[in-house]
Amino acid sequence: MSDIHPDVQAALDMARDLRHRIADLRERIDAIRARRPSPSGAVIPEVDALGRLTALYIAPGTVDRFTSDALVDEIMAAIRDSSADAARQHQALMHEFTTSEPATTPSETRA
Repeated sequence: MSDIHPDVQAALDMARDLRHRIADLRERIDAIRARRPSPSGAVIPEVDALGRLTALYIAPGTVDRFTSDALVDEIMAAIRDSSADAARQHQALMHEFTTSEPATTPSETRA
């Protein structure tokens, strides 16, 4: 059985911890959803962290109440607001991840 040098073991431990942090970050990014209503409140899209439309709720009677152009404006406004909200959530999460306490380097663990 070979012994692993303490610096090598520390580096392996740091790499494992980083893999876990990245996996956690990916899960948290995948969980981001933004649902911002349209100006009238009749349309509510759901947008993920990458700005993809994942769902769209249109209240009953909305299609009859709006002209085609007005309905498009409602939907687009809600998608824009939802996309901006999802982007803010993503940015806040990335800021939290990049400004969190970094792990110590192998040479710092011996000091």
